[in-house]
Amino acid sequence: MTSPYRQHSRILTASLTGTAVEFYDFYVFATATALVFGQLFFPQSSPEAQGLQAFMVFGIAFLARPVGAVAFGHFGDRIGRKATLVASLLLMGGSTLLIAFLPSHAQAGFVAPLLLCVLRFGQGFGLGGEWGGAALLAVENAPKGYESRFGSAPQLGAPVGFLAANGLFLLLGMWLGDEDFLSWGWRVPFLASALLVGIGLWVRLNIGETPAFRAALEAAPPPAVPLAKLLRDHWGAVLAGSAGVVACFALFYLSTAFALDVGTRSLGYAREEFLGLQLGANCFLALGIVLAAYLSDKSSARAVLLWGSVATIAIGFAFGPGLASGSALLVFLTLSAALLTMGFVYGPLGGWLPTLYPVPVRYSGVSVAFNAGGILGGAVTPLAAKAMSNAGMGGSIGLLLVGAGALTLIGVSLARPAS
Repeated sequence: MTSPYRQHSRILTASLTGTAVEFYDFYVFATATALVFGQLFFPQSSPEAQGLQAFMVFGIAFLARPVGAVAFGHFGDRIGRKATLVASLLLMGGSTLLIAFLPSHAQAGFVAPLLLCVLRFGQGFGLGGEWGGAALLAVENAPKGYESRFGSAPQLGAPVGFLAANGLFLLLGMWLGDEDFLSWGWRVPFLASALLVGIGLWVRLNIGETPAFRAALEAAPPPAVPLAKLLRDHWGAVLAGSAGVVACFALFYLSTAFALDVGTRSLGYAREEFLGLQLGANCFLALGIVLAAYLSDKSSARAVLLWGSVATIAIGFAFGPGLASGSALLVFLTLSAALLTMGFVYGPLGGWLPTLYPVPVRYSGVSVAFNAGGILGGAVTPLAAKAMSNAGMGGSIGLLLVGAGALTLIGVSLARPAS
């Protein structure tokens, strides 16, 4: 018989490993968006338009994520968490791997960006079912009083995946010249995802179903259409939960993909220098997640999220000037402060969102709310920031964080636990 310690270790490893793979895949695309996709897939446009078009493709995944959330949430609430998580990982990993083999616009014309859009949709669709299932896998297996700490395991996958993706791009940039990097070097991180997906699958295939889901099945059959029941009986929790996740997405993608694009294209930083600054700042994201999870179990996830929302608003006023300061040290401090704050609006989500929905519709509720909020925070916000930067309004982009923090503050304040 498996000991509780070994069982818990296996569950936490499965939650963290899977989301690390997923966020690695997702951020590999984000980094390539900032560095090469504009030149490769939209070469006929001006440099400014190339960047904007590349970020529009990047944003497709955030439109696909709610669709994936609905699909995977349906099966996660009907057949279980484990099988659904395996399927989401396969779809995400397969889409990422195929991007490595895409032709450029010079080789295939308009077909090249079209295929990029299709595979980006596949990435988003797969990730739509990933985070919610990983969070439930951890939280529904957590000992009482440890829900937020267990629920932070999927969140820690974000800095781990970011570290792997950015670190690999940094090494490739150091080893290769610009011509080789643009020609084939950027494809290596996409190829490497195959190995990471294999590890994630091996871990997830060796876990069982959660006790909460088994108990719900024994009590009553699952809803025929979980989404319909969710929207009919818990629409307020969906709206509040969606607003509650906007700040974490806005902080992450403004501090990573957008900052990398502006730093290397407009602010004059070398690619490897700026990647190094982001790698260092990423450590503060991991620190913030761990601290927030611990504090959430000692007080409440809701309280920590409220304080994180207020901090997001405060960071917003300093973000634009800090990024445009011309000082690498100030840029590092700005990114570090933003990612540390992100830990406080991201780390508690695994312990907070599941409390808003009853078990029979929980996978759907958590996934839909998380990914609906991601549209505004992760797609609209960096796209708006890019447009503002192109228009010479870079010093004001932090106002987007002010708005995101305010939305999360309202959502968390209004949300109530499921009865």
